[in-house]
Amino acid sequence: MLSGRRLDLLDPSPLDVELEDIAHGLARVARWNGQTTGAAIFSVAQHSLLVEALARAKTPKLDAKGRLALLLHDAPEYVIGDMISPFKAVIGDSYKAVEKRLLAAIHLRFGLPAKLPDTLTDLIKATDRNAAYLEATRLAGFEPAEARKFFGPPPKFSAVLERDYLTPWPAGTAEKRYRERVEKVLRG
Repeated sequence: MLSGRRLDLLDPSPLDVELEDIAHGLARVARWNGQTTGAAIFSVAQHSLLVEALARAKTPKLDAKGRLALLLHDAPEYVIGDMISPFKAVIGDSYKAVEKRLLAAIHLRFGLPAKLPDTLTDLIKATDRNAAYLEATRLAGFEPAEARKFFGPPPKFSAVLERDYLTPWPAGTAEKRYRERVEKVLRG
C-alpha cells in the first residue's frame, strides 16, 4: 500500500489497514467496470458516500457505527477491485471468502464487530441496491424498468442528493471527500 503497509490477503490484520489506503484505492476503482457517463469514472468511494447519504435520509437516527459500516461496506475493493455481480457469482466462494476476511479486518480496525448485526447488514444491502438503481439509471444507461428487475423499485431521494452524489468526481475529489466523511463519522 502507499502507506507502506503490507496486507496479507489470506490472513489480513486490522493493524495493516489504513484509512488513507482505503480512500486512495476506492477513489480509483470504477463502478460498472467504467461503463458510465461523465468525464471521470464513478468510483467505489463516491458510491460508498451515496449509500451512506441514502441511508441517512432513510434512517436519520442511525448511530455513528451504523454510518461507518455503510461507508466501509465495499472497502475490501481497495485491495481486490470491484467486480460486477455476475462475475462474482461465477468465481463463487473463493472470492467471497477473501472479501469477507478483508471486511472483518477492516471492521475490527475501525472498532466495528467483524460480523455486523443482521439489521444493519439488511440496511446496507437495501441501501446498496437503492444506490445501484440510481447509478444504473443516471449513469450506466439502464431504463427504469430494466433497473427495477435487478435492483428493485426506485428509492425516494432528493434533488440535492442527485446533484451532490450522481455526477462523477475526479479521483482526487472522491478520495478527499471519502476520507473526510469517514474521519467525521469516527469523531462522532
